[in-house]
Amino acid sequence: MSETNTQPSEETNAAADEALQVLLIEDNPGDARLIQEMLHETEELAKRVRPGEVSGRTPDISCATRLEEALETLADEHIDIVLLDLNLPDSEGLSTLETVHEASETPIVVLTGVRDQQIGVKAIQRGAQDFLVKDEVTSELLIRTIHHAIERARQQRERRQQREQLEALNRLNRIGHDITHAVITTETRAELEQQVCDRLAESDAYRFAWIGELNPGSDRVSPKAAAGVEDGYLDEIEVTVDENKKSGQGPAGTAIRTEQVQVMNDARTDPKFEPWRTQAHARGYRSSAAVPIVYEDLVYGVLCIYSSSSRAFREPETAVLVRIGDVIAHAITAIERRDALVSDAVIELEFRVESLAEPLVELSVSEDCTITLEQLVSGDEALLAYGSARDVSQDAFIDAAERTGGISDIRVLTSRRDEFEFELVAPTAVSLFETIATHGGRVAEATIDDGEFRFIVELPRGRDTRQMIELIKDRRDDVTYLAQRTTERSERGDTHAVSVLEDELTEKQRAALETAYFGGYFDWPRESTGEEIADRLGIAPATFNQHLRTAERKFFESVFGE
Repeated sequence: MSETNTQPSEETNAAADEALQVLLIEDNPGDARLIQEMLHETEELAKRVRPGEVSGRTPDISCATRLEEALETLADEHIDIVLLDLNLPDSEGLSTLETVHEASETPIVVLTGVRDQQIGVKAIQRGAQDFLVKDEVTSELLIRTIHHAIERARQQRERRQQREQLEALNRLNRIGHDITHAVITTETRAELEQQVCDRLAESDAYRFAWIGELNPGSDRVSPKAAAGVEDGYLDEIEVTVDENKKSGQGPAGTAIRTEQVQVMNDARTDPKFEPWRTQAHARGYRSSAAVPIVYEDLVYGVLCIYSSSSRAFREPETAVLVRIGDVIAHAITAIERRDALVSDAVIELEFRVESLAEPLVELSVSEDCTITLEQLVSGDEALLAYGSARDVSQDAFIDAAERTGGISDIRVLTSRRDEFEFELVAPTAVSLFETIATHGGRVAEATIDDGEFRFIVELPRGRDTRQMIELIKDRRDDVTYLAQRTTERSERGDTHAVSVLEDELTEKQRAALETAYFGGYFDWPRESTGEEIADRLGIAPATFNQHLRTAERKFFESVFGE
């Protein structure tokens, strides 16, 4: 991950191309005219304050005779320097200076009509950069004073910004240290995410923090943990990762999509933040940063932080945020892997498909029956499906199966009073299930019931579920993602046996063993001969026997070897 590029120089360059902006606050017409003439008669001021400007550029002077008028100008326009008379029709004395100083960071030079050093000292103590006695003002003195006032204000502003930036950086580093400690002490992902948000919200610098993750099967980002001044914010907004939607062009969606930190400097003016501006303004959010939580190719989510100050996230802070995002991602990965080892948990994704095996789907409605595919074995040229049908006659089932496109053969293996087991050969379904297997998943079960065809894909804990969902949808546009849940693999069978099947056997050995088992080869009397199983797998009987014997030996070695 890398931080976003900021462009603070644009405003500076724009300002350098403009004439110096002077606001003269003076109610005496004669004094005002004299000051304006002094400024218009010289080019020296522009050369000193704007060294790169072309010769002959004189300052732009705005005039105000009342304090109220001056404050409006300061609010609406960019001003480089204020020349201020303390005594105005609507304000007098040092209170005039205090009001102007509180309203703007623009440097102020006080114009006084009395030769009183004490007034000048008090004026500087209360925010003025300098003061001039009107009767003693000359063009040279005025130019020098304005130049020094602007330069001192610039230096003070830079020192203050550096100090604030250093404080922010130290504060964020402390938060990063605390988050690292939380990583060591937390037991679950939910606990870790909540502690991260709590620690950020504890800081006076940040008003609100939340962590969201991408909803499997959709482009929406859903909150997982939050802390601070939220007041229903997450309930009122929508965040997505779709760059074609306004809801996907903000910091959070862009951070997930690009895997880079995104900074929003001012909620009032940033055009990409428009969908959330009203809600953010109501809660005092002025700027934000969105930190992607990514480990290798796994995108776990995004950490969003909000501040009540504009431009609260500058380059040094963004670098620390990148590290915090990396720490969180590594921690989540460690927790997921530990849980997978301890609990052997797996993720199940459930889907519905609209236009697959339609005669069998119709049969489930007309006969009120349930058809379950319990095991899928991928051969060289076809997919073998072993399952059971309940509450339907064999003849009706076989008739529907023969009318189902993509099924080339069907056999009934065993039969009981209200249920029978069968084998289907389906060449056309191979591509979808090969795609699932290639990306680390397997179809654990498929069910046709009450007019719906549903199937469950099983993934190891920690895999990118969104990638699997998108792959399946790309293969078939009639697939609908329904749900995600976490289950214990031990609930589905002995973990040792599963480990042997997955880790010790080759694909062909496993296919031979599974097909033989589900095809009734081990039953007595046998439901399938070795030749029939070999034919189903598209291999020679001798090859089938070789794969089967090798698989049996490996399996029994794992059981009895110790």
